[in-house]
Amino acid sequence: MKNPHRVIGVDESGKGDFFGPLVIASFLADDSDLVLLKALGVRDGKSISDKRILEIDGDLRADFSHSVIVVPPKEYNRRYKKTKNLNKLLADGHAEAIDRLLSIHPAEMAISDKFGKTELVENALKHKRRSVKLEQIVRGESIPQVAAASILARARFIQEMDGLSAKYGMALPRGAAAVVDQAGRELVRLFGADVLMDAAKIHFKNYHRIVNPTLF
Repeated sequence: MKNPHRVIGVDESGKGDFFGPLVIASFLADDSDLVLLKALGVRDGKSISDKRILEIDGDLRADFSHSVIVVPPKEYNRRYKKTKNLNKLLADGHAEAIDRLLSIHPAEMAISDKFGKTELVENALKHKRRSVKLEQIVRGESIPQVAAASILARARFIQEMDGLSAKYGMALPRGAAAVVDQAGRELVRLFGADVLMDAAKIHFKNYHRIVNPTLF
């Protein structure tokens, strides 16, 4: 009998959000799991409500091998200062997520949602001395394992954002629109500008609009 094809999917959440961490998740499933993933409601997480994301996340974490990496804002800012390249930072995170899962379970392939030059993730995996067939696909969430990884990543991002909002006693909005600037100014008024290092990704343009509002 032919062995099932084991595939690792990897995706991230938070890269377009000024507040909160970057979260990267990897998820392992084989051919025989695809019917169950569909039954659980696994699809592109962008089309699923937060409440349902958290429900599916619980089912996935209980029944499947996975890894979730949280890069808090302070650590994210340190890494970005070093690389000056978001895609390089993402590639390192994707490679780390794949590496963590491969250290527990073998797989025939890893599939990542494509976000930059293909060699970035390839080189990051080589640096970890991992040899696995790697595919990088535009709209990778069409692959069930990548969709599941996106759900795990988004669920953890939601939880981390809820934690940050509770910590600072105010709702921190997602994204990078004007409402984010308003929340950032209030946060700075309450805690000082240094708070942004621990709560936000300071290479975003929002940072300068918040700390130097008279320039915009």
